[in-house]
Amino acid sequence: MPEQLNVPQGCFSLIRLPERRNELLRAWDAADEYLLNTLAEKPLSSSAKILLINDSFGALAVALAAFRPQAWSDSYLSQQATRLNLRANGLDENAVELIDSLQTPKAAFDVVLIKVPKTLAFLEDLLLRLRPQLTPTTQIIVAGMLKNLPASVWSLLERLIGVTSSSLAKKKARLIWVTLNPALTVADNPYPTRYLLENTDYQIVNHANVFSRTQLDIGTRFFLAHLPSISTAKTIVDLGCGNGVVGLMAAARNPDARLVFVDESFMAVAAARDNFNAAFAGKRPAVFSVGDGLQDFAAESVDLILCNPPFHQQQTIGDQLALSMFRQAHKTLTANGELWVIGNRHLGYQASLQNIFGNSQLVASNQKFVIIKAVRTSK
Repeated sequence: MPEQLNVPQGCFSLIRLPERRNELLRAWDAADEYLLNTLAEKPLSSSAKILLINDSFGALAVALAAFRPQAWSDSYLSQQATRLNLRANGLDENAVELIDSLQTPKAAFDVVLIKVPKTLAFLEDLLLRLRPQLTPTTQIIVAGMLKNLPASVWSLLERLIGVTSSSLAKKKARLIWVTLNPALTVADNPYPTRYLLENTDYQIVNHANVFSRTQLDIGTRFFLAHLPSISTAKTIVDLGCGNGVVGLMAAARNPDARLVFVDESFMAVAAARDNFNAAFAGKRPAVFSVGDGLQDFAAESVDLILCNPPFHQQQTIGDQLALSMFRQAHKTLTANGELWVIGNRHLGYQASLQNIFGNSQLVASNQKFVIIKAVRTSK
């Protein structure tokens, strides 16, 4: 049942993605409410050009649809939720221009509303690319929950944009106003970054919002040491691929397989594409898909799925994305197809996989991580 957001702009029914039965989380937070209530205190011109950045599930886009804003995000799920929420509230889906993170919005914006992302490097990249579209009269408001607003947010804003001022806290949320200082000297954008993948000659490209962009993370290192080689696997999916390192090394270990890289982050899939094509000099075909996991994949079409699932969505920690991936994998695997998952020991993935697949096997473990295999049994 969709929750109701009540703000001066109206009452709106909103959902999160992926959808779950008995959803306990809302599609907005107190920072969204604070932002919308503050905007209503001084009504904007109907012709105001508005940019929304990192609007999690379209709460801001739906409430401000009358202004026909642009919404800039790295998340496919965010964009899809925005479309669904516009439609559910009887609003034109085309009222909001959805822009992925690989593009840069082009307009002289009057208002820029920013929800602070989990990764400050991502915010840095966006601000550096957006700065040429800002003027000293652009109203820039940054919103977030107090727990997601470290002092480094203020430092970053003042280093890249200009002077800041802050609101009082309300419902554990705060707003930050920022005014462009055209005289600031700003360094060049450092993104994407690169590092040499250990024990290989591969230079790994990482966009700003890609997990572990400066070095190989310890979980992936452990997973790489145990990747399977399955001669009968014709199609292998790197699910939640990030920069594609797992799929890249699986391709090297399974030379006859077709690789598919899937993530809901536009930046992640772009990095995976760059890394795979560089490693194989463009001579080995692969598929790169931005979407809701395996939602649009045909049933029983994949032989092997490798997955290092995220345990957070935006700023929210939870297993909703992982469980959605596991269920999609069960539908998508061929008979006797395998799902290999790595996760922190405390996350309890083995029990979840046992519940979904009816089986699970511990492949390897150390003090921090476990690698689990589940097989889609024959009908």
